[in-house]
Amino acid sequence: MFLEDVSSEPMWYVVHTYSGYEDKVKKSLETVIKNRGMQDYFFDIIIPMLEEVEIKDGREKSALKKIFPGYVLVKMILTDDTWYIVRNIRGVTSFVGFGNKPQSLTDEEVCALGVDQTKTVDYEIGDTVRIISGPLENFTGVVESINVEKSQVKVLVSMFGREISAELEYSQIQRIF
Repeated sequence: MFLEDVSSEPMWYVVHTYSGYEDKVKKSLETVIKNRGMQDYFFDIIIPMLEEVEIKDGREKSALKKIFPGYVLVKMILTDDTWYIVRNIRGVTSFVGFGNKPQSLTDEEVCALGVDQTKTVDYEIGDTVRIISGPLENFTGVVESINVEKSQVKVLVSMFGREISAELEYSQIQRIF
């Protein structure tokens, strides 16, 4: 085997691409994975993006901006076949690592990028939730917005006949079914 000491667990790898080819690489990789039936080896392909809000002509306009231009993150089980598939996608220059051996990201690096969200959110905007901890404990409210990067939600709570907005952590609320 060309790659030694390979884990059978899926890991995040950084793939270097030609600048501006990130979307093409992602789309091509998804197509090749599907065509070759390799879905059991590839789990996620991400181009890290950040929403940027600009004010133009008095209006707010949001646009997604690539955080790391020229890079794509791939969560996969590394084998000779998966390495070959990724490495031979048009627009891919290399894996980030030493020589021909890709270096996987550590859990700390993945968390710092905000990519691998281990906490799953079981509610959506508009859902009714109960606040289970903090100063507003036992109040109910409606989810107004969800901020995945900060692991926070904005909840509209009715208090004393007025609606107030409260920013809470994921762990502070529970969905009411």
